[in-house]
Amino acid sequence: MATPANTKPALPRLSSAPSTPTKRSHKKVIIIGAGAGGTALAARLGRRGYNVTVLEKNEFGGGRCSLIHHDGHRWDQGPSLYLMPEVFEACFKDLGEDIRSHIRLHQCNPAYRIHFADGEKMLLSSNLSQMGETLNFFEKRAGSKDDPLTNFLAFLKEAGENYEESIKHVLTKDWSAWWAFFRPELFPVLWKTKGLRIYSTLYDRTTKYFKSRHVRRALTFSAMYMGMSPFDAPATYSLLQYAEYAKGIWYPIGGFYKVVEATETIARDKFGAQFRYSTAVKRIVVDERRGTATGVELESGEVLDADVVVSNADLVWTYNHLLPPSSYATKLRSKDQTCSSISFYWSLSAVVEELGGHNIFLADAYQESFDEIFRDGDTPSEPSFYVNVPSRLDPSAAPAGKDTLVILVPCGPISIPEKPCTDPSKGARTREQFQQTVARARRQVLETLSKRLNRPDFETLIEHEIINDPFDWAAKFNLFRGSILGLSHTIPQVLWFRPSIQHAAYSNLFFVGASTQPGTGVPVVVAGSGVVAERVSAFLEGREKGWLSWEAVRGSICLAGLALVSVVFFGFAAGFILLGVVIAVSVHLLGIADVPGLVRGKVMPE
Repeated sequence: MATPANTKPALPRLSSAPSTPTKRSHKKVIIIGAGAGGTALAARLGRRGYNVTVLEKNEFGGGRCSLIHHDGHRWDQGPSLYLMPEVFEACFKDLGEDIRSHIRLHQCNPAYRIHFADGEKMLLSSNLSQMGETLNFFEKRAGSKDDPLTNFLAFLKEAGENYEESIKHVLTKDWSAWWAFFRPELFPVLWKTKGLRIYSTLYDRTTKYFKSRHVRRALTFSAMYMGMSPFDAPATYSLLQYAEYAKGIWYPIGGFYKVVEATETIARDKFGAQFRYSTAVKRIVVDERRGTATGVELESGEVLDADVVVSNADLVWTYNHLLPPSSYATKLRSKDQTCSSISFYWSLSAVVEELGGHNIFLADAYQESFDEIFRDGDTPSEPSFYVNVPSRLDPSAAPAGKDTLVILVPCGPISIPEKPCTDPSKGARTREQFQQTVARARRQVLETLSKRLNRPDFETLIEHEIINDPFDWAAKFNLFRGSILGLSHTIPQVLWFRPSIQHAAYSNLFFVGASTQPGTGVPVVVAGSGVVAERVSAFLEGREKGWLSWEAVRGSICLAGLALVSVVFFGFAAGFILLGVVIAVSVHLLGIADVPGLVRGKVMPE
């Protein structure tokens, strides 16, 4: 029987003697969920001296970053690409540790093997010489008269601006208050990056630099890492291509869970955090009169008190299952979610040399396959899919002479009345109905692999199979609608418009994870854990910034200036109407029900 590899208690102890912060606090913090964000936050708060307890419903940690083991094979249940290394390095540095003492990384080169429907193959690499040869072949054949490598470097330069400025001004900043938009350092950044290029889509931006449709597709499919279509994702997210080809794609030896395991070990052994597994939370206990969360009630009936509660569980699920009903919780249900996936975990009886560590099989109807997922909420008629072969990157992932494969087929999330799928025959409505879709996806994957790899015997190589579909993701990890990356990163759902890291009605309730600020993806969530740690510390130490803070005053001055400019250019009536529309749209997007919630920069449920 397949079991998660990281069942507790099985974590190594730090070789050095446990060290303690300079000052211990009696303040108690409960974190719900031992995912990447919850574990990193536990370590960061532990370093600040707080008494931290992490509650995890599963018998293993890591959430979607967990591992699966079976008969000598090891699979990454979710993420397999280690990107944005400086974010992880900064987290470990904040904990007083060198990440190299905890994790061994393997650089993936080539980065990807791309297999197209017309039989063409492409190797993408962070090696400029190799990349230049690949681009030259496809671009010249498409009739481009430009130097492909020069265009690629120009593309990376633009993507690098998006990358560096996003890390500096988005991922590591607190966006829970409206006045965060009026930080002086943002204005030159927005001028330099042309507003982070949110006015254009990722796919459209690549057409400026590349003529070959093969190259355009190869450089845009990674929008899927944000759970978005490249035809909808803002060009800002070219930062992913910079991460892949300038910073490189890496793989942690032993599996992606090694990153989470290391932070848990530090949190527990160095800072005294407690991790309780197989401990499901029934509800967050709140005091409506005082506007606080007093602790949590477990499914066992036990009640745990806390000075602060942080949910690392899926945010939409938390609002709808762990908190009292509210109109905001209902509104969250209808917000745009990222995709789900049908993931196959295969043990193969032989090594398939035609596959590299990371492989992409793209549909001929490239845009249509994305539209079916993100606009129709369905499973594509002809899916593009990703194949990860961890045994190609780390031999310990499979027995000698065998391969371990993860096949991820993106699909629409579970259909609900607020967000129904277009075609009931392809959308996820019930588990029983969706099994036909899973079988069809499996058949299509096998047909594609057999044809494009010239391996007609491929199916006969499968010795063991495990499947996660949208209903499994929902059941195992409490992911609303089985969405594997949480809320989407559309413009109305980023920065201040994304659900806040601090609850508006319960002042000591916080959130960390994919669906809150700053956003989805393991490095983004890890970066966000630093912001949440500072916010929790500010709350516990009475350092919260309110309406009279300099940041709020500065924002108010800027807002008044915006009103004045509107009046000068459009007249009193038109100017104030324009300003009112801006504020009204913001209020609508956030679902704010009262002005005090807007003033505090938080979302106030009705």
